[in-house]
Amino acid sequence: MSLSHTAAEYMLSDALLPDPGGARAKGLRLELPSDRLLKFVTVGLPLFLVSLAFAREFSAGSQISCFSPTNFTGKQSAYVDTACWDSLLHHGFDTEGHAITKSLWALKVFPYSLLVVAVLMYLPYLLWRYAATPALHCDLLFIIDELDKSYNRSVRLVQHMRKVQQASTEPERFWEEYERARRERYFEFPLLERYLSCKQHAHSLVFIYILRNLLLLLFLAATCLYLVFLHLNIFFQDEFSCSIKTGLLQEEPHIPPLIPCKLVFFSVFQLISLSVGGIYILLMPVVIYNALQLCQWDKGLLSVYEMLPAFDLLSRKMLTCPVNDLNIILLFLRANISSLTSFGRLNAVSALREASADKRDIDTVVDFMTLLAGLETTKPKD
Repeated sequence: MSLSHTAAEYMLSDALLPDPGGARAKGLRLELPSDRLLKFVTVGLPLFLVSLAFAREFSAGSQISCFSPTNFTGKQSAYVDTACWDSLLHHGFDTEGHAITKSLWALKVFPYSLLVVAVLMYLPYLLWRYAATPALHCDLLFIIDELDKSYNRSVRLVQHMRKVQQASTEPERFWEEYERARRERYFEFPLLERYLSCKQHAHSLVFIYILRNLLLLLFLAATCLYLVFLHLNIFFQDEFSCSIKTGLLQEEPHIPPLIPCKLVFFSVFQLISLSVGGIYILLMPVVIYNALQLCQWDKGLLSVYEMLPAFDLLSRKMLTCPVNDLNIILLFLRANISSLTSFGRLNAVSALREASADKRDIDTVVDFMTLLAGLETTKPKD
C-alpha cells in the first residue's frame, strides 16, 4: 500500500506545472500572425522596390535621354538632358491644333511617394503598438498565469483530497463531503472567470483593432487609386517633347522649339507600380478577413478549459455578442498557445474524456486526477 501511495504522490507532483519565471512576459506575441504578415508586406514591399529604383538611378546615371540636334556639342547635349529632366513638361498640340503642356513631375517624385506609402502603412501598426499593446500585454500575462495556476490548484486540491481520504476512517463520509462540495461550488476559482466575463463588456481593444484594419484598408485602397491615376495619365507616355527656349536661350535662332526626349527608367517604374498595386489588391481580402473574424467566437480554447472546476463560460452561455475585448484576447491566447502550458495537458484530459466509456467518471480535471491517484477504488458509483 505504501508503494501505491508513493507512486500517487510522485504522479501528482509531476502533474504540477513549473513556474515559468520572467521568460513568459518576454515571449508573448502581441500581434496576430496575419497582422504581422500584413505589416511585413505592406511596409517592406515599397521600401524594397524603392531601394531597387534608387540603386538603378545611381548606377545608370541620367534618367532621361534627349535627341539634341547634331550641331550641339557634348556640353550642350548634357545641358539639354538636365534642363528637360528638371522641367519634365511635355509640349504638344490638341486635336484643334492649340499648344498644350502636360507636367510629368509625378514620375520624378514617384520613388518618394512610395516612401510616403510605406510610412502610411506603418501608422496602423504604431496605433496598435502604443494604444492597445500595453493593456493587451497585461491582460494576456494575467490570464495565462491564472489559467496555469487554476490547473495547479486543481492538482493540489487532489493532493489534499488524497491526504484527507487516507486519514479518514469513514470513506463513505469523505465522498459525501466531496459531492456536497461540488454541488455548493467550493472548488470554484472565481477570479479568472469573472475577469473574463468583465472583458465581454469592454470594447477598447476591439475598437482599436477594427480602426487599425480600417486605416490599413483605406491606405491600401488610396495607394491603388493613386497608381491607377498614374497609369491613366502618365505611365503610358515614355516619350515627350521638351522646350529649352527659356531665359537667355529664348531668342537663340539655332535652338529648335521642341526637342524629343525619352524616359530611360519608364519601364522600371511601370513594373514597380504594377507589383505594388497587384499585391496590395490581393492583401485587401486578408485585411477584411482579419476584421470579420471578430464576428465569431473561438470556442475551442474555452471548451478545453471547462475541464477546470466551475469554469463554465460556455455551458452557462455567458458568451454574447463576439465584438468585444474578450474575443480579441481569445485570438491572442490562441497565438500564444506555446506560452499556455496547461492547455496541452487539459487538451489531453479532454481527449481522454471523449474516449472514456463512461463520461460521468471524468467531469473535470479533478475527477481525472482522482482516478489517476487511485481514489476511484472507494469512490461510490452511480
